[in-house]
Amino acid sequence: MRVRIGRVAVSGAVAVAVVMAGVVAPGAAQGWVGADRWAARDGGGDPTADVDPFVGTGEGGRWVGRIDTFPGASAPFGMVQWSPDTPSRPDGGGYAYGDRQITGFSLTHLSGPGCPADGDVPVLPLPGAVPAKPQSARLPLDHGQETARPGYYAVTADGVRTELSVTTRTGTAQFTYPRRASAALLVNVAGGATASTRATVRVVNDRELAGQVTSGHFCSTPHASTLHFVLRFDRSFRASWWRASAHGPVPGTTLTFDTRREPRVRMQAGVSWVGEEGARANLDAEAGSWNVRTVADRARAAWRAALEAISVGGGSRAQRRVFYTALYHSFLHPDTFSDVDGRYSGFDGRIHRVAPGHVQYTNISGWDVYRCQVPLLALLFPGRADDLATSLLADADQGGWLPKWPYADGYTGVMNGDPADSMIAEISALGDGGFDAAHALRLMVHGAEDTGGPRGQGWYTERPGEDQYLRLGYVPNDRQDSTSHVHNGASTTLEYAVADFAVSRLAAALGDGDTAGRFRHRARNWRRLYDPATRYLRPRDPGGAFPPGSALGDLRDGQAQDGFQEGNAAQYLWMVPQDLPALVRLLGGPSATNGRLDRYFDELNAGPGRPYHWQGNEPGIGTPWLYDGTGRPARAQSVVRAIMEQLYADTPDGEPGNDDLGALSSWYVWAALGLYPETPGTTTLALSTPLFPRAVVHRPGRDDLIIITHGSGDHIAALTSDGRDSRRTWTDALTTDSLDFGLTPETSPSWGTGPSDGLPEYP
Repeated sequence: MRVRIGRVAVSGAVAVAVVMAGVVAPGAAQGWVGADRWAARDGGGDPTADVDPFVGTGEGGRWVGRIDTFPGASAPFGMVQWSPDTPSRPDGGGYAYGDRQITGFSLTHLSGPGCPADGDVPVLPLPGAVPAKPQSARLPLDHGQETARPGYYAVTADGVRTELSVTTRTGTAQFTYPRRASAALLVNVAGGATASTRATVRVVNDRELAGQVTSGHFCSTPHASTLHFVLRFDRSFRASWWRASAHGPVPGTTLTFDTRREPRVRMQAGVSWVGEEGARANLDAEAGSWNVRTVADRARAAWRAALEAISVGGGSRAQRRVFYTALYHSFLHPDTFSDVDGRYSGFDGRIHRVAPGHVQYTNISGWDVYRCQVPLLALLFPGRADDLATSLLADADQGGWLPKWPYADGYTGVMNGDPADSMIAEISALGDGGFDAAHALRLMVHGAEDTGGPRGQGWYTERPGEDQYLRLGYVPNDRQDSTSHVHNGASTTLEYAVADFAVSRLAAALGDGDTAGRFRHRARNWRRLYDPATRYLRPRDPGGAFPPGSALGDLRDGQAQDGFQEGNAAQYLWMVPQDLPALVRLLGGPSATNGRLDRYFDELNAGPGRPYHWQGNEPGIGTPWLYDGTGRPARAQSVVRAIMEQLYADTPDGEPGNDDLGALSSWYVWAALGLYPETPGTTTLALSTPLFPRAVVHRPGRDDLIIITHGSGDHIAALTSDGRDSRRTWTDALTTDSLDFGLTPETSPSWGTGPSDGLPEYP
């Protein structure tokens, strides 16, 4: 794996070690990193200076609550995310900015998933006496004593300074205690975010612990996984065991140190999903220093290499902070799952090994990230994207089906649709072709047509309700039997149609015309949901009837209408990215569509209970660019800019909803570039106004894409594409090398308004 620094390739030895450190919180000391090394970026310098990991650790609005990012140390796409946990945050991020206590510093986290997850093996340093119930211990949290940067996190709490940094598969910590005869470190093995069915820890010698914890059940799904760990210390300790409950696992151990002469205790942590020997091997291979600042410097270099995939110039410091923090969040996941020797735990419960130089990935938030995060990875890191696609194929080979939302080594089935198809097609379209696309197509067709296949891990099937979908052309909303439970038939149908389009695109790229035609026809199944009486897409029962009453149902309870996953008919009306011109015609043409869009965007983050836009949830995040196909691109530019300015900021509350492993962050990255991957499986990028006067997108194996703006204002008056005048409201992600926008404050310029200027149609 190679990562680009501008036009310079950096080997994986540098790229694997990343520690999370970011902009210092208000009132915090600058710490050990000098201000000159974190100079403000303006078309040059170090982009890590413009990352604030505290963005997203606050509240995302009425309908989402906490955004659920985490501020701790992580490598790009790492296995370890060493971050603090706070009392009111059981979800994957583990940290609520409004809390004033720390419950532990755990080794694994997810950025904004919306369900409890990870938080494995939390440790907590205490300066003195240990409470009778160690698992209930807390430290005070003062944001003025807290620092976070890409690759580094530190806080002083109750007189103990904790500093954390990581490589891809290991972490390094330094705890600086008051000088006392006995200082403690609690190792709360069973203290993760979800209930542990098994947790063990043992003393290997007076400087090393080893153990494992089995947990999981992500979003209440059946599967659990086992994480193995090895903890090493640079000095000897004394260990005492916590009392186990009658029915639960051993909760943990207390380590004590004499800190009178030397107050610093250094710790290294290695993890593995294979076994204790894997965790130890990862530790031996990657934990090359006890010095947390040395590890942090290496991690920062890896983050700089990753973030320099896109260079921006101009704009305000706040705009650059929002942009590079969003880019940073886009690169936290998916997670490395294979050990340094290539071994990993498969979906069949066996140990497998990836090819040398490659990585098995997991924790892939499919329903969320297929819309814009995976296209970003495919364009910027085609090698990683190839490994992501290969990881999905391996999951299917081992478990029987492509996964929707793989978590560790198991299926979850979280959310609806079949997002793996779109992810794979996007990687094929935007990447470098470094995975087995023919094998992928076979698995995609299997998942879409073999309704009687094996049950993945005893319960999972790729497309619940698929037999009805194939027979009727839609998934009935009331289907509940022994093979599937489909309560959101309308949104499931829409998602299957998008996935079918993705299958058709990959089949066409491989020259399989029969499969391409069959699935392209099925991709139009969204039309079967159209109710001419209400002019909405609506759920249907097995007999074909639409539900009685209003198309929006009763939204007074603030919940999504039955038939749609996390949304309502007003929000899902626009979710046909594969057939937008056809949707416009069905709704009565551009004028009628524009009227409905204008009313829809009266609110920008309305939640599921109102018939307006909900930017905090993924199904509608591509809708603003629909104006590019209705002759009103200036309106798209206005709506996109309004969302960026009103719903994103460089504050803990600076995102509109759960980040969902980079989904909402990657939306901002695309929007700031004036681009958006509107249609999965294609190279089409819809256009809006770039935020920065200049940006360079580095595309490995291809020329850079250079984006420049001239003039002032939020709207596009003219565009030059590769030196030629263009009125098209879209461009090609791979064949376009330069975009030069002329801007104007005029709200209705004529650019892009012609009948042939709009978004393309896919025959």
